[in-house]
Amino acid sequence: MDSEDTNTHTDEPSYRVVINHEEQYSIWPIHKENPAGWEDAGTSGTKEECLAYIGEVWTDMRPLSLRRQMEQQEAEREEASAAPDAGSDGRQEREREEMPRS
Repeated sequence: MDSEDTNTHTDEPSYRVVINHEEQYSIWPIHKENPAGWEDAGTSGTKEECLAYIGEVWTDMRPLSLRRQMEQQEAEREEASAAPDAGSDGRQEREREEMPRS
C-alpha cells in the first residue's frame, strides 16, 4: 500500500469528503486529485470517519436542482391557492355586474 494514502495513526487508507455542484457527497482517496466537478468538503480521515460525516450532513439525498424545482412548484401552488377565485379571473363578477336588473 502506498504510504501517501494511509492514515499514519492506524495504517488505514485515508480519504477526503468531496461534494459536487448538486450538493451530493462522496469520499475520495486523499492522495488522488479530485474528479472533475467535485471539490473538497473540508473533512478527511478514515473511510468510516468520512462516511459518518456524510451521514450527519447529507440529510436530503435529492440533488440541489431537484430541491429547487420542487420548492418553485410549491411556491407556485401556494401563490395560486392564495389568489381569490383563481379559476374565474374575475369573469363571474363582471358578468354579474353587466346583467340587466329587473
